[in-house]
Amino acid sequence: MGKSDKKIISQKSEAGTNLVGKFTQSVRRIVQDVKDEGTASGLTKEELIEMNERFRAVRVRLEESYDIAKKSLVGLMAKYGESKSTRNVFQRYTLLKVMIKEVIRLETQYWTLVEIPRQEKQETVPAFVLRACTIMEKTQKSGEGVKTAAKLAEEEEKKKERLERLQDMTTAQIEAENTQMTNDLYRLLKKYTGLRNLIRKLKSEYVSSKMYPIFPRYTILKDLIKAIMHHPDYMEVCHEVAPV
Repeated sequence: MGKSDKKIISQKSEAGTNLVGKFTQSVRRIVQDVKDEGTASGLTKEELIEMNERFRAVRVRLEESYDIAKKSLVGLMAKYGESKSTRNVFQRYTLLKVMIKEVIRLETQYWTLVEIPRQEKQETVPAFVLRACTIMEKTQKSGEGVKTAAKLAEEEEKKKERLERLQDMTTAQIEAENTQMTNDLYRLLKKYTGLRNLIRKLKSEYVSSKMYPIFPRYTILKDLIKAIMHHPDYMEVCHEVAPV
């Protein structure tokens, strides 16, 4: 093989190497463009991260109220079942009043359960969830003591870890996660609203029953509890917790 042949092969090799290098750089640019491209919602990555944090915080608070409402109704059913062993009508009548009062007391303790707006007929799921989040964020949470320095440091460390995880994700991935969080929040809002409506109705009908004498009212109180027991909104969630 002559010198000219070796030179040609060397040039081809260099050209091939340059081509591979340019191709690799091109792929990297495309990947970066995809990673940083805008989202369907038109929000920036920072805005999506902020929304992700909002959804997380609101869900934590909503779950607290949901668990309180759910456990109070499950507890009501457990006590109702136990009361059946009480043969004395007057004693059981007293038990029924006490167990119902324990549940409807939640409606007077405004700081215990968060208030949720009603979804408008033409309101989309994302719009409703965002509006509900805004209302819950504006409502001051009571009953929470002053946090210690250690607790604050722990929460700050967890937040840092969450933000680092989100920063490593693409905008499309964050938006997909936010969409899932929106759907999950919507389902939780609906279940919570169903339980709140049951408690409100129980309170209203309990107060209305006070006008009746003891024996008719005794039957009314039993029917109020049994109506909740067989209501779809209660039956959907009653299996989630053990009786308290």
